[in-house]
Amino acid sequence: MRTITATEASRRFSDLLDAIEAGETITITRGNHPIAEIRPARRRTGADLRTALVATTPPDDTFERSIAEAVGYLAADKGDPWAAV
Repeated sequence: MRTITATEASRRFSDLLDAIEAGETITITRGNHPIAEIRPARRRTGADLRTALVATTPPDDTFERSIAEAVGYLAADKGDPWAAV
């Protein structure tokens, strides 16, 4: 883990991205206070989605009807919204 100033981060952004891509976590400071921490992005998988959804209540019939109604509004509105302007 490395700490750099916001000014240094902006001047050496390409180098900063290279370090992050190589696995390094960078803390960026402004006025000696940490303002951001940048780390490599974690690759998301279908297993991550399944884990996130495990505690979620399945949609009920009302939700399904609401989605169908919203899609119906989108499908019905095929005109030019700017035509009357």
